[in-house]
Amino acid sequence: MTGFSIQTLIFIGILLLIPILPNLWAIWHIFHCDFETGAEKMGWLFAAMFLPVLGGIAYLFRGRKRGRRIA
Repeated sequence: MTGFSIQTLIFIGILLLIPILPNLWAIWHIFHCDFETGAEKMGWLFAAMFLPVLGGIAYLFRGRKRGRRIA
């Protein structure tokens, strides 16, 4: 192995997961919301997928308020 303890590997894994969480949540939220146009929905989806950290954070602050929950 690499010489790291299991606690160290878990800690590193958590640190690597933290920046990904906003993107995962944004992608989930985009699929469960309606937007004014399909192009806007696809734009947010592409931003969350292709701009990994920035796209998710931008959606949290701007896009989340534009989508309406599907009943």
